[in-house]
Amino acid sequence: MSTETNGPARASGEARTSTFTPSEIDQFIRDGFVSIDNAFATDTAAAGREILWGDTGCDPNDRATWTKPVIRLWDYPQQPFRDAVNTPVLCEAFDALVGKGRWVPRESLGTFPIRFPHSDAPGDTGWHVDASFAPDEKTDSYFEWRVNLRSKGRALLMLFLFSDVGGDDAPTRIRIGSHMQVARLLAPAGESGMPMLELSEQAAQTTEGLEETIAVGKAGTVYLCHPFLLHAAQAHRGKTPKFMAQPPLFPRAPFELNRADGDYSPVERAIRLALRME
Repeated sequence: MSTETNGPARASGEARTSTFTPSEIDQFIRDGFVSIDNAFATDTAAAGREILWGDTGCDPNDRATWTKPVIRLWDYPQQPFRDAVNTPVLCEAFDALVGKGRWVPRESLGTFPIRFPHSDAPGDTGWHVDASFAPDEKTDSYFEWRVNLRSKGRALLMLFLFSDVGGDDAPTRIRIGSHMQVARLLAPAGESGMPMLELSEQAAQTTEGLEETIAVGKAGTVYLCHPFLLHAAQAHRGKTPKFMAQPPLFPRAPFELNRADGDYSPVERAIRLALRME
């Protein structure tokens, strides 16, 4: 496991079976994310890509069929996707970051934005925090969904690489440590939280000077991110389409920032640290 996201190419192969070190937990709290090489097997990634290619309506061997910069595919419960999200190393990582018994196992892998090399702008490259729950008022706009300090509805943001992703392959951009500022923005908003668009605009402005990195890696790499981490898509300048899932890990209950037993998860500790509660 590593938070080094733009170093040498990682080895591929069978899924790993190891857990976090204390230094990696500290890095997650400080930086807002950690990457896991070989979190699921490359064969699983290949099987998933085959299913996804079929649903894009594009031919992997004919670039003339790649007519859009991005195609969004919805929830995928087939076996390769269930296998990818339920490996032993990921289940151990969820326990380590969110807490044993505090997360809900996934049976699918959420949305796939498939990004293609294309001259047109994808139109979705703004810095943002992913929303977690619907507002009380009915809305058809995801931008009006909300985020609150206890992260109702989302324990982690996760990025599952189903293809090799290098620097030119539209890697997700990440503002290191931005989750701390987002926590501070959310603190005055209480349980109702803030709309995703308003929060994202404020966070983008107030974190402008932070160091940035990109989510690169071999197929089978997974990035586990604090739910408040500011991130952004970008245009594809490479040659091979990018296949990535971006599902949430659901919590069994919202985070607790004042536990009587002091048994805070690293996700909660990051929020408490941002608010100078520890």
